[in-house]
Amino acid sequence: MGAPETLPDVQGMLADFGFTIDQVGVKSVKFPLQVASADGGAQATVATLDMYVALPPTQKGTHMSRFLEQLHAHQGPLDGRALHGFVRDMAQRLNAESAEVSLRFPYFVRKTAPVSGAVSLLDVEAAMRGEWRADRGWTLTLTVTTPVTSLCPCSKEISRYGAHNQRSAITLSVELAADADMSLEHLVRVAEHSASCELFGLLKRPDEKWVTERAYDNPKFVEDLVRDIARALVADPRVQAFVVESENFESIHNHSAFARIRHRR
Repeated sequence: MGAPETLPDVQGMLADFGFTIDQVGVKSVKFPLQVASADGGAQATVATLDMYVALPPTQKGTHMSRFLEQLHAHQGPLDGRALHGFVRDMAQRLNAESAEVSLRFPYFVRKTAPVSGAVSLLDVEAAMRGEWRADRGWTLTLTVTTPVTSLCPCSKEISRYGAHNQRSAITLSVELAADADMSLEHLVRVAEHSASCELFGLLKRPDEKWVTERAYDNPKFVEDLVRDIARALVADPRVQAFVVESENFESIHNHSAFARIRHRR
């Protein structure tokens, strides 16, 4: 068997190509991963990843295979600190001045029914984005979209019988301080505590009574939801910036009510 053939490295060609490319890499890669949970364990999921680096004007192209090589070599659950190391290693592997990895995945939160104690899982949409830049350092952003119940204060006030309620989707996107970490469960709880009532995967009849009365005693406009969450996030020193959104899927209209707050310290 002869010596392996030496192939030209076209991507590594050096010349003046005119422009820096802000992000180049691979997009929409589906891959099984483990995500760290608040109890110190890990949860298996399937993530969709985007992986990018910056490319200087002196280099023709990046080495796309190296993104997948690093992903396949990764071991252990991902949390903010593990993602930090992953992104820094990716920048070093590709000799880049900046690198970014974002991943989106379903995440399951363990819930206990308020009266019966029945245990169930509630699925939320989660995302993590880590960016490292040689001139700015590390940025971690966590995002969760949590379903909750909201009950209309106006409907309760003007109606003789009951009040209309709806399911709401609350999205929290939180940028953390450089050395801070936060669990996805914490963000889910922040959203739930600001709602008229949280949701559960499994309820018995006594639980249904409890959640119905809980929502009725705790009416919230869509404006109330985002303001209450904003107050909680502003009070958390780990949070550098956030976007909070709530979409209420109205039960008496063929449209949604919506509110958003953006904030940076």
